[in-house]
Amino acid sequence: MRQALDKETLKTVYQRLARRYDRQHAWLTARSDQRGRRMLVEYAVKAGDQVLDCGAGTGSTALLAAGRAGEHGHVTLFDLSDEMLDVARSKVQRAGLQERVSFQCGDMEHLPFDDNQFDVVLSTYSLCPLGNPQRGALEMLRVVRPGGYIGVAHSTESRNRIVRWLADCVEVAAWHFPGLSMGCRSVTVLPALELAGAKLLMQRYIGVPLWPFLVFVVEKA
Repeated sequence: MRQALDKETLKTVYQRLARRYDRQHAWLTARSDQRGRRMLVEYAVKAGDQVLDCGAGTGSTALLAAGRAGEHGHVTLFDLSDEMLDVARSKVQRAGLQERVSFQCGDMEHLPFDDNQFDVVLSTYSLCPLGNPQRGALEMLRVVRPGGYIGVAHSTESRNRIVRWLADCVEVAAWHFPGLSMGCRSVTVLPALELAGAKLLMQRYIGVPLWPFLVFVVEKA
């Protein structure tokens, strides 16, 4: 696994990216990023759910979740970057969903929430930049209630050896430009969740060949 950017560098990168993040991420992923968000929300979120969106960024996943959770549900947007959340606030206001959401800034590896607090916890492309993505995933498991769902989409390696080699060559160059790489790299968190007792309900591979995503949902025992 490629070494993560330190947190201060990561905050600076996303501060500068905030206004163009949606366009850049969609372009780099051939819009498969939004497909992954829809898959998770449609599978994991139902009316009335209390949802935590970890690494909510500009709010693309949270908006889908708030629509699906409905007027009796609630979505908490949690992110390291105030600037990314500012973009999310504008999108929430335009959608007229202010009453269904709240915002909080902080570190995914140390979530400031009680155990078993949420019905659903989501992370779309936010575990990839973490220094310890397994710890972030286990924090998500801690704050979801027993029987609740965790929905994750993150970067993964191609299962084809030649494509994997090509992707690594490109990433070596891209890693010198944090504004382009966004600190994202392939991570593995599902084994840690399963070892902690989570049950795998759904798993899909999506995205462009060089940079695929793993999309999955697990249930907390």
